[in-house]
Amino acid sequence: MDPAPLDGQGRVWLKGMTRPRLIAWATQTLGARETQAELIWAGLHRQLAPTIAEFATVDAELLRRLAALARVDALAVDQIHTAADGTRKLALRTDDGAIIESVIIPAVQPPRRPSGPDAPPRPDAPRPGADGRDHGRATLCVSSQVGCAMNCRFCLTAKMGLTRHLTTAEIVEQLILARRLFPEIWISNVVFMGMGEPLHNLDAVIDATRIMCDDHGLGLSARRVTVSTSGLIPAIVRFVAESPAQLAVSINATTDAVRDHIMPVNRKYPLADLVATLRALPLRRRERLTLEYVLLADLNDTPADAERLATLVSGLPCKLNLIPFNPHPGSEFRRPAPERVAAFKAALQARHLNTSIRTTRGDERMAACGQLGTAPNLADAPDHASPGPRIRRPPALALR
Repeated sequence: MDPAPLDGQGRVWLKGMTRPRLIAWATQTLGARETQAELIWAGLHRQLAPTIAEFATVDAELLRRLAALARVDALAVDQIHTAADGTRKLALRTDDGAIIESVIIPAVQPPRRPSGPDAPPRPDAPRPGADGRDHGRATLCVSSQVGCAMNCRFCLTAKMGLTRHLTTAEIVEQLILARRLFPEIWISNVVFMGMGEPLHNLDAVIDATRIMCDDHGLGLSARRVTVSTSGLIPAIVRFVAESPAQLAVSINATTDAVRDHIMPVNRKYPLADLVATLRALPLRRRERLTLEYVLLADLNDTPADAERLATLVSGLPCKLNLIPFNPHPGSEFRRPAPERVAAFKAALQARHLNTSIRTTRGDERMAACGQLGTAPNLADAPDHASPGPRIRRPPALALR
């Protein structure tokens, strides 16, 4: 058995272990029976107990031994910011004082749910809030690193650089805290699109997706957990082989010249190699990749870009998610006009590609895509709501 994950004081991160690993650890280290180990798992991931003492179904002697060796808490709530559209940004503090952010994004329309006496219970079903109402479905956007090493020019997190990877426990805790803090919200989806490049922290992210999708615990559908990457080719291959979750890939340009400029990872893993890898992936039946495309005014949003993008992904089982750029302090880019975004989508749909536009949510609280984190030396930068300066395509990036 692999060593149990430890915190800085030598205590075991309980939330850092998948169910088989936790059961093996509890039986071998604590002398627990397998049924008792399952109760520990349930205390963590079904009861969402904030302390070991509150594991309601575990006997007192086992709790005493467990408390001496292990811990439940991985993060502390620092601040919660709420946007006008109901989006909530959670600023969470790690043991070493770092702040990471995750975002609860409410659905625009509540979904239809199974009803009737024979409907199966959902482990992620909401409980009524203080006002007695069910506040509907939501997506949680989680972080996987403190900062990021990828240096994508359109992302605020990139300006932080990389401080460290998050542990599996710190990733899973983001979902558990969100459910505990807002039990009236049905968090049915999780996207790894917060701070960091998830596939740069591959071991922790794969385990976190396994824990989130475990039917004996948090119970998310594997189709509703999506991990986004900037295009780390070797990690993509391993992720698809080992994780139950879905894959999303940030394309964001249709030529290597532009992608080199806005996403330095392209210099190591260029577009042609990336798309060839995606075409060769052994996808499950009816599975579709999500391809994300951040639209930057006058840089990658032209009719020619739409035509090249359609050609690039032709025949690939995918859905395209267009993301109008979300401004942040110090950014050199602008969001395209709505009619420009609509025209880009229409051009792709004319080529029979499944295409959607991601609605901007929570941007006035810096909670939208690309706005998470803090960056140094931005105190004098323009307000994030400012459209920013108009930029022209650098001569070296001129498209043919």
